Amino acid sequence: MTLLYAFLVGGALCALAQTVVDLTEANPAFVMVSAVSLGAVLSGLGLYGPLADLAGAGATTPLLGFGHSLVTGMLEDVGRFGWFGLFTGGLRATASGLMAAIVFGYLMAVLFNPKG
Repeated sequence: MTLLYAFLVGGALCALAQTVVDLTEANPAFVMVSAVSLGAVLSGLGLYGPLADLAGAGATTPLLGFGHSLVTGMLEDVGRFGWFGLFTGGLRATASGLMAAIVFGYLMAVLFNPKG
């Protein structure tokens, strides 16, 4: 059942973002930043966590999930380190995803020649 929820929720979130890009004048960068910000706000309000628990990767993989990860990490580190956790928590919680994006982006740039 988790796979079905992941598919439905992840697909709905991605379809919503694509619909916003297609039907408005907003450029993709604005939509991406808005999605991360919305995920952070919803997580701070305690609304995104239950969705992430229900849908798993369907809710944590889209950009809203990145915002959720940032806020979750910040809240955890604030509990451990006080106000300093605001600076360390988001980076700690998202470091592996950011590092993977950098490494794989670099590898693709080295291995393939862009056409353009």
